[in-house]
Amino acid sequence: MATGSLSAAGAKNGWLRRENLQTNRVLEVNFVDVGQGDGAHIQTPDDKILLVDAGQEDNMFRFLRWRFGKFEDAVDFEAMVITHPDKDHYYGFTDLFEHENVRIGSVFHNCIVEQVQGGKSTLGTEEKPAGAKKKHVTGLVRDLAALKVITDDDARCGGRLFPNLMKKAVDGGRVGDVRGLLASTDVNAPVFLPGFAPADNRGMVIKVLGPLPEMFGGQPALPSFGSTGKTKNGNSVVLQIEIGTVRIQLGGDLNKECQDYLLEKYTGLKHPPHSVGEEEEIVAAARPFFEADVTKACHHGSPHVAPAFLRAVNPLVTVVSSGDNEPHGHPRPDTLGLIGRTGRGDMPFIFSTELARSTKETIKRPFEARADLRATLNKNEQVLADPAASPAQKTAAQKAIDKALEVIERSVARYGMINLRTDGHNALMAQKLERDRKKSVRWDVHLFETDQNGHLRAAGSSGH
Repeated sequence: MATGSLSAAGAKNGWLRRENLQTNRVLEVNFVDVGQGDGAHIQTPDDKILLVDAGQEDNMFRFLRWRFGKFEDAVDFEAMVITHPDKDHYYGFTDLFEHENVRIGSVFHNCIVEQVQGGKSTLGTEEKPAGAKKKHVTGLVRDLAALKVITDDDARCGGRLFPNLMKKAVDGGRVGDVRGLLASTDVNAPVFLPGFAPADNRGMVIKVLGPLPEMFGGQPALPSFGSTGKTKNGNSVVLQIEIGTVRIQLGGDLNKECQDYLLEKYTGLKHPPHSVGEEEEIVAAARPFFEADVTKACHHGSPHVAPAFLRAVNPLVTVVSSGDNEPHGHPRPDTLGLIGRTGRGDMPFIFSTELARSTKETIKRPFEARADLRATLNKNEQVLADPAASPAQKTAAQKAIDKALEVIERSVARYGMINLRTDGHNALMAQKLERDRKKSVRWDVHLFETDQNGHLRAAGSSGH
């Protein structure tokens, strides 16, 4: 007998049996299918909302709009994290920063803001500080005041998308603070995401493992890894979520150059090594810092990874976020093989948003349908904006818009989102089946439980 009501995602009412309820909320991590890019929605055990990246298009916005009742009421996000200034990680925040009912406590980023200096696009000041062996990015953008020096200068923003997006976030008045994140140079004294340190008693902690600076003249600087792209990617924000015995790692677009650097800095050992024995020593020394049960594959399954770093992470589950219609072939077949070979156990799990994606093929002649949808939206938006339109006309126009949007938003629920739920001891990973096998079997579900060594292991699956 149903004994309790539930306000479900998408603002639908439903029921749960009392015996299926528990006192404490689990940690929820949704790896949203944002196409080519990254985007993770996190609901904490105390029911706060975090976002880590948002892809390039509006998939994340449409998912959240569906999840939170079309943003008809104000929705508070505790924090949004931009791992690095690549468009396929940050540009999807555009609609969220502009929506009047989206309020954000803090926006965090990796302290690098693309800008225009001397007529050239730069990552800030790239120089070789005194005592450094190679170039570093100095003058890091660590707080709101430093950011506003850039965003308040139109010439310095130039036509660059990232500083102009940050300007929208700041000028919109719905963001409490903007801060840069840096890992600790003392690797044994970790930095935590503000609000998620052990002393905050949130039921979980979030460590900041990267970007890892070096100190010159008492000031932090981030290493250059060669090209602008490699430097942005390599200095991604790396987050390690820890709840109970479960570890979840989100590593942005880390590349081989940075993974080598992180292995050296966290272990104090030279990498790449000169012998098999030295590599084993490095992997063993790095695991206390980087080992995770679930990891988001860095850079969408790019082959530019350090095998020793993947071995140090030692994941049972890897989630690859990638999209169609891109020139890189992500996830690369050799990388998938490496992920399987370096994963934990005989049969490590690899989930892919691209492989899990499924949309109903119910829209005939989709290009024509897309034009019809656009025409419907434009026509009815004009009615809403017309001061001479009657209340009845405006109501009808809004209904027409909502009906048209349903065609778009319906696909969000069937996209390739990879779902993770954990109470810190057991975990569940699920992806929606491409087609319901029957009414009661709509998901491919995998259950995991903690073994005697504190690691997750597969406990069973359903939906096959």
